[in-house]
Amino acid sequence: MKRFLEMLGRRFMEFIRYAGGVSILMGQTLFWIPIPPLRRRQILEQMAKIGVDSLPIVFLISLFTGMVLALQSAYQMQRFSAEMYIASLVAFSMTRELGPVLTALIVAGRVGASITAELGTMKVTEQIDALETLATNPVKYLVTPRFIALLIMLPLLTIYSDVMGILGGYVIGVYKLNISHAMYMKNTWDPLRYKDLFTGLIKSFFFAVIVCIVACYEGMTAEGGAEGVGRSTTASVVVSFILIIASDCFFTALFYFVAK
Repeated sequence: MKRFLEMLGRRFMEFIRYAGGVSILMGQTLFWIPIPPLRRRQILEQMAKIGVDSLPIVFLISLFTGMVLALQSAYQMQRFSAEMYIASLVAFSMTRELGPVLTALIVAGRVGASITAELGTMKVTEQIDALETLATNPVKYLVTPRFIALLIMLPLLTIYSDVMGILGGYVIGVYKLNISHAMYMKNTWDPLRYKDLFTGLIKSFFFAVIVCIVACYEGMTAEGGAEGVGRSTTASVVVSFILIIASDCFFTALFYFVAK
């Protein structure tokens, strides 16, 4: 019993330490953002890596997700002759939930891991220490460009994912289920409200913060050589995934059950 309580206490202290470190990094990032120079070139480079390079995988996953949604819902709705509602179901699912969440998970797995590995390598090879000796703040130089780029690109990728998912549902609905083009488009856009789109975009902003801060914190606290960088990269992806799903649950309850 004593060992169990000691282990529980250590785990709790590790959690508190981790949460405190992430919070401090978040505060430092927000502090350094408005302070010049803005480093536009680095921001544009990160936007290209995060956004443009992620377009193919977001396209494929979102398109096939929309197709699967349409096929699965058609299997049930055909029993009730309700195929016309497939378009609304796909549109609501993509804009409210699957678009923001899938895109954030893709970015966390692809970009978050890359950021952690890059910063972790710089940490274990003492390049971050070298920046400090040159009177360059590592948070300003390394974190803020990635933070700004993620805040811009993740919502844009979410909109792109929504459109591709709806397109996937359209392909199945029109060419497989023989729903007319006019009927499918009407049932897609008419039920949608601005709230459905904006709630997904608000989620994506918070997901961007989670991915960037967790990835940068894990990278800047990596230790133990190449093995330590690998552990930090794995931890970055796992923690990001958990926080994305948990925050999605929180915001869904807030937007649709608390703040109606």
